[in-house]
Amino acid sequence: MTDSLAGQPQIIDRSIFHEGGDTGILLIHGLGGTPIEMRFVAQGLARAGFTVYCCQLAGHCGTPDQLRLSHRAQWRASVEAALDKLRARCGTVIVGGLSMGALLALDIAHRRPKEVDGLLLFAPSLRLDGWAMSWLSRHVLPWVRPTSYHSNVYLKEHEPYGIKDERIRSFVVSSMQSGDSSAAGVFSTPLHSFAHFSALSAEVKRVLPGIKVPTLILHPREDDMASLENAITIQRRLGGLVELVVLDDSYHIITLDRQRHLVVERSVAFAQSIERQQAGAMAAAFPRQRQRAEQK
Repeated sequence: MTDSLAGQPQIIDRSIFHEGGDTGILLIHGLGGTPIEMRFVAQGLARAGFTVYCCQLAGHCGTPDQLRLSHRAQWRASVEAALDKLRARCGTVIVGGLSMGALLALDIAHRRPKEVDGLLLFAPSLRLDGWAMSWLSRHVLPWVRPTSYHSNVYLKEHEPYGIKDERIRSFVVSSMQSGDSSAAGVFSTPLHSFAHFSALSAEVKRVLPGIKVPTLILHPREDDMASLENAITIQRRLGGLVELVVLDDSYHIITLDRQRHLVVERSVAFAQSIERQQAGAMAAAFPRQRQRAEQK
């Protein structure tokens, strides 16, 4: 089979950027998603004075076929480029992500530990084992790995679509069904993309003990897509200080759902704590630097 993007529309960059202070926050959307699912949180963080960048992963915000032909190395490259952009502007950078985006946040913290000062993990998903997921998702997908053959199999989204709030759910479903994936993501996700998600998950799981930056995890107790056990596993295995907040009135997409205001509130507080820690470290280092200079 020959895979080609010939005749496919060009993917428009839907990334979101808010200029702010010297602390930057990189937000990464989930598999098949869009930067818009991070917009509410981004706006809240921007109002608190942070520089915020919601990057767009390669292959996303286009057609399902364009998503199918992207892979985890390209998604990693999208995050690398976004981190470089923030690092050029900000002295402190916190990386956050939703679902698979949280795995990419963990991944970049492992690969570039000196450039990531904190992690914000929103409903992190090592496996899709939530109460609404199918037997295939819970028991087969974790073992699927990418091959050179790009399968034409697509798995459709289904109720409740990660959202408990019925009004917001209705809007998201309408947007997905309209065919414009830039607004709410694709309505069906390629099996090949899930294979790369599963491979990424296995890779990240192995390196968790080596990730030592301060981390805030927010995860819903009633997650329909990825059970709370995902967050608990990450909390137990990470090598640094971890705070876990369990939400009691949201499904998977917590950045849009009923408790999105609480997500913003806790994210802002966490970012401010990292900012204070960095300022304290700088203040402690400055007298030592001055003393060495005077001795010379």
